[in-house]
Amino acid sequence: MRSEQLERAKILVRVPNWIGDAVMCLPALRALREALPAAEIALVARPWVSDIFARAEPSCRLIGYDLRGLHRGIFGRWRLACELRQERFDAAILFQNAFDAALLGVMAGIPIRAGYARHGRRMLLTHPVAVPRKGATPRHESHYYLELLRRLRLIEGYPEVQEISLAQKETATEARQLLENRIAAVGCSIRNGAPVVGISPGATFGTAKRWPAERFAELAVRLHKELGATCVFFGSPQERKLVESVLARAGEGAVSLAGKTSLEEFLQTVAGCDLYITNDTGTMHVAAALGAPTLAIFGPTDEQATRPLGARVQLLVGSAPCRPCLLRHCPIDHCCMTSISVDTALQAARALLAQRKSSPLAWQESHTG
Repeated sequence: MRSEQLERAKILVRVPNWIGDAVMCLPALRALREALPAAEIALVARPWVSDIFARAEPSCRLIGYDLRGLHRGIFGRWRLACELRQERFDAAILFQNAFDAALLGVMAGIPIRAGYARHGRRMLLTHPVAVPRKGATPRHESHYYLELLRRLRLIEGYPEVQEISLAQKETATEARQLLENRIAAVGCSIRNGAPVVGISPGATFGTAKRWPAERFAELAVRLHKELGATCVFFGSPQERKLVESVLARAGEGAVSLAGKTSLEEFLQTVAGCDLYITNDTGTMHVAAALGAPTLAIFGPTDEQATRPLGARVQLLVGSAPCRPCLLRHCPIDHCCMTSISVDTALQAARALLAQRKSSPLAWQESHTG
């Protein structure tokens, strides 16, 4: 496959399902658009990541894929496939790894189907690509998607990704006002001139990625006591109970927006935070890409592979001989996370807050132990 083949083609791109992966595939999506400026590109996306792509690549049309609603079950998939078949796409490029992505391309009658040959789908692809071996690409996951395009000869090469950004529809003043309105709506006020700190104590992947809830609570108490900060806890509807358990110990300067914001509303408001403190989770990538100063806590996962690539990022990396284990749940003592003290997190938070009005900093990394 060469870019000349698809110069004016109609291309379907199956984008990743997870929020973090959606952000990390953006450099590849932008490289594809740059390589094929005259092509018509449509993105098949799950509902919860669509808002990211709407901001990131407005030149690409979005097609929703809702397995919980309109496209549920085999008949729902067939409905979508029939709709795609009517559009007569020339090619499908599969950033998403699942068998289902390749099957959908076959059902839609798309003649060129290109993607990594994994999860038993090689026979469904007209252009199967071998998964890169360890060390064959730069370590960060964003290069996984760029390497697919390179191996398909749609791009000649790519530089190492240093930063991923998302366009802000709102000015900084507008984002701050939207955030303050949200805080006021839940009955809390902000001290004049005091910082607003966003906190995400959850992690979709599993409990191993979560810094202990009681430490988030203690950190919130100390940020309020020492800096007058209002701490705003974010989370999905599934994380509401976790956030409520933290909030009960987080003191008077803390409020919860868990389960109360859509992804688009999160995109609108998180840039209004003076600091965002988070585990390794999808919204970590979103906040960093929007330019919010981000303090990201890593334990069982590989910070070199999935760190947020924003302009204002600092990492807190736990210490343990078994990390990165990549397990969902720790079978022993969770020392990779418990090795990060509240004092360490507070010191890092204070440093980022002190720099929030200065020029952007390159990502920094702190290891405990």
